[in-house]
Amino acid sequence: MSTSSVSKGCFVFKPSAKKKKTLSLEDHFSHGCEAADNSDLRFKLCQDLWDKIKTNTEVLQDELNRNILDSLLNFTRKCSSTRLHSDWASQMRASEIPTAALVLGVNVPDHDMTFQSLSELLQQSVTPHVASVQAKECGALKHLMKRVLERLMDTVVSVDDEEEEEAELTSAQLHKSVHCSLSTLCDWYNTKTKKSGTPGKKRSSSDGDDLPQPPVVIIFKDLEAFNPRVLQDFILICSRYIERLPLMFIFGIATSPSTIQHMLPHSVSSLLCIELFQSLSCTQHLATVIDKLILTSQFPFKLNGKVMQVLISIFLYHDFSVRNFIKGIQLALLEHFHSQPLSVLCCKKKEAQLNVMQLSHLDLERIRHLLSFKRYAEKQEAQEQVNLFTDDAHLKEVCQRLIKDLHKYHKCYYPVLRCLHTLTSSLPRYPLGKQIRELHLICLEKNVWENEDYQSAMKLVKMLAKDELIALLQKCVEILQAAKAKKMKSALVQLEDMLAKFKQLDITAEPPPSVEESLTSPVKHLQKKTDLFQLQKTLLEMNETRRSKKLSPFEALRNEALEFIDSLVKSHLSPPESQTLYEVCYYTSSATVRRHLNATPRTSIQAALNSPYYYLQNESLKTEDGTVSNAAPDICIAYKLHLECGRLINLYDWLEAYATVVSAAEGNNPDSDNYGKVDEVKHARFIRAVSELEFLGFIKSTKQKTDHVARLTWGGC
Repeated sequence: MSTSSVSKGCFVFKPSAKKKKTLSLEDHFSHGCEAADNSDLRFKLCQDLWDKIKTNTEVLQDELNRNILDSLLNFTRKCSSTRLHSDWASQMRASEIPTAALVLGVNVPDHDMTFQSLSELLQQSVTPHVASVQAKECGALKHLMKRVLERLMDTVVSVDDEEEEEAELTSAQLHKSVHCSLSTLCDWYNTKTKKSGTPGKKRSSSDGDDLPQPPVVIIFKDLEAFNPRVLQDFILICSRYIERLPLMFIFGIATSPSTIQHMLPHSVSSLLCIELFQSLSCTQHLATVIDKLILTSQFPFKLNGKVMQVLISIFLYHDFSVRNFIKGIQLALLEHFHSQPLSVLCCKKKEAQLNVMQLSHLDLERIRHLLSFKRYAEKQEAQEQVNLFTDDAHLKEVCQRLIKDLHKYHKCYYPVLRCLHTLTSSLPRYPLGKQIRELHLICLEKNVWENEDYQSAMKLVKMLAKDELIALLQKCVEILQAAKAKKMKSALVQLEDMLAKFKQLDITAEPPPSVEESLTSPVKHLQKKTDLFQLQKTLLEMNETRRSKKLSPFEALRNEALEFIDSLVKSHLSPPESQTLYEVCYYTSSATVRRHLNATPRTSIQAALNSPYYYLQNESLKTEDGTVSNAAPDICIAYKLHLECGRLINLYDWLEAYATVVSAAEGNNPDSDNYGKVDEVKHARFIRAVSELEFLGFIKSTKQKTDHVARLTWGGC
C-alpha cells in the first residue's frame, strides 16, 4: 500500500541501513579453504610467518643497497658543497648539471623499491626538494615540466591553451613559455630557502644538513623509455637556469651507460657532469636472499626442489626480479597454509608440539594417510603399527617426537650443506655447482653422495694443496661454530682437532729417505742394457712398491678429514622426502606456482575463443562436440572460421562465410534470398571481429595481396 496513489507519481525508497559486509583477509582465506575448522589458526600462522619474512627481506635489501645509496648521498652532498664555494667554476662549467648515472640492471620491477629508498634518504639527510618522474607520464615536454613542478612545489600546476599549443613547438619557440614556468620554480625556491634561513628559526634535519641552498634533485626512473627529444629539450632549458637553481639529475639506467650517448647528442650531453654508479647485480642479490630466507632453519616453511626450480627459472629466464621471486615465495606460503590442513604444525618447535595436542581425530587421520608417515609405520613392529593407527593419544606423542626430529634435521642440514659448498664451489668446472642454490637443488632431489659429480668433486678435493685445504677447512669450522645443533657442536670439536693436526705438520717436517732405502729402490737396479722381460719385471716391481708405499702424514690426515666430511654428508644431507611428516613444512605443488606466476595468455585466449560457454555460462553457447555455436560472439565465429584457412586468408570469402553463420544464428530461412547476404550491420560486426583478432596477434595485414590477411598462429588451442 506504500505505493498506492490516485495520481501517477514516482516513489523513492531509501536503501536499508544495513551495508554490504566487506570480507576481511581472514574471510577470504577461509572461503574455499581445505578443512576450515582450523582455518583461523592457519591464517594467523601464515600471516605471522609472512610478516617475519617480509621484515627480514626489507632489512636485507636495505643492507644490499646501502653502499650504492650512500655513494649517491655523498655525491649530492659533494655537488652541493662544491657549488657553495669558489671552486664551483673550476671543477665544472657554470652550465653543467651534476648528474648521477645509476646503472640498476634489467630487473626493472625491483627499481621502484630502490628509488623509493633513495628518495626517502635524500629527503631525510640532503634536501627536501626531490621529484621522481617516469616515462609513461611524460610523453611531451609540457607533461614533464608539469610533473616536475607539481612534485617539487606540492601544488597543482595548470597549463593554459596557449602554453599547450606552444609546448608542441621546438625548444627555441618554447623558450618564452617554459622560461616563465621555471621562473616560477626559481621564485618558489628562493622563497623556501629564505624562510628556512631566517634568523631565530631552527632548521630541521631534513633541510639538507644545514645547507643554505639544498639541491633540487630530479630522478628519471626509466631513462631508456623517455622520448629522446623531450629529454634533450628539458636538459637544454634546465641548463639556462643552473646558476639560479641548484638542479641535479639522477638517471635510472637498466641496460648500459652508453644509453646516454645514444639518446643525447654531444651538444646536450656536454651540459651534464656525469658520474657513474653501479648497483649490485641481481644474481648476487638473489644469492643473498636465498641464503638468508631459504637456506636457514629460522623459518619453518620450506620449498621442495620442483617449486624452487620454477621460481629460479622464472627469475633467470624472464625478469631477473628478486622482488617477484619473493612474491613467488609469498604465493607458495599462502597456498600451503590454504590447501594443507596439517600446516598448523608449520611453526616453531615448541608451538608445533603444543598444536599437535590440539589436533582433532580427523587431523590425525590425515597424518596417518601421509606417505612419509606410512613409510615410518612400515618400519615399526607389529604392535607399534596397531597403536599408531588406532590410538590417537599415542599418535600425538609420536608426532611430537617426529616434529622435534624434523626441526633437528633442518638445523643440521644447512650447516653441512654450506660446508660441502665451501669445499666444492672453487673446484674446476664446478661439479656440484658454483652457487649454493645449485647444490641445494641436487640435495633436494636425491642422495647427493650417490651422484657421480659428488665422487668427482671428492677426488678433486684430494688434489688440493695443503694451504688451500686448510683454508677451506677453516671456513667449515666457522660455519659449524654458528650452528646451534648439538650434533654440529660435536662435529666442530672433531674438525678443530683435525685442523690443529694439519697445522702441526708445518712444525714437524717429514724426514728425507735414508741412503739404504734409496739404494734398494728398484730404479737403481735398472741396467743400462736389458731385455724386454727384465724391463717388464722391473716396472712391475716399481708399481707394487708405489702401491705399498706408506702414506705421508699429510695424505693420511687429508683422507681422514675428507672421510669425516663424507660421513657428515651421508648423515645429514638426505632429501627432505626421507623425513617423516615433511609434508607439514614443505610446499610441493610446482604446477600451481607455475600456473599463477608463469601465465600463458595465448593458450587462455585460444581456449576462450574455442569454448566461450565456459567463460560466459550461456546455455545457448553449449555444444557437445566442442564446436562453436552459431550464437557465439562475433570474434569466436571469426576465429573458428579462420582456423579452416591456410596461411593467407581472403577477406571477402571470410566475410561471406561469417555472414552465412550469422544468418543461421538469426533463424533466417536458408531458402530465402536474404540468407547469407552481407548488409551494413554484418559488415561492421565482421570488421570489428577481424580488428580484435589482429589486436590479439592472430592475423596481420600483408602486402602480398591487398585483399588478404596473413595468419600468424596454428592449432586450435
